[in-house]
Amino acid sequence: MLDQLNFRMTPQRKVILEELRKVNTHPSADELYVMVRRRLPRISLGTVYRNLEILTANGQIQKLELGSSLKRFDGNAENHYHIRCIRCDRVVDASVDFDPTLDRELKKMSDFDIIGYRLEFIGICPACRKQPPSG
Repeated sequence: MLDQLNFRMTPQRKVILEELRKVNTHPSADELYVMVRRRLPRISLGTVYRNLEILTANGQIQKLELGSSLKRFDGNAENHYHIRCIRCDRVVDASVDFDPTLDRELKKMSDFDIIGYRLEFIGICPACRKQPPSG
């Protein structure tokens, strides 16, 4: 785990973080790479991936490894829930309050050491609801 004292906000990390926090679309690393290249044309995809991992390990951002195979990133590092469309994989923040008691309750009912949780709601987004199902 990255030590807080050894964390250095490099110019690349700063731009990646700024670009991620500008949007609420929960972009993939590839999507974020396109956004960052507008400001840092010479940055590599590998640099974006490495810095996303470092920012995640340092608690600056969240890496969303939800039901889809695509990893997405969230500039909001606070605990909150997400809703994912099962058709287009769009991810949005759920507008419900985070329940900090859920992990404590589960700990009482199991012998696991609960270190955290991710709660994903799934559904069909408004845009996909307007389209007929493919198949």
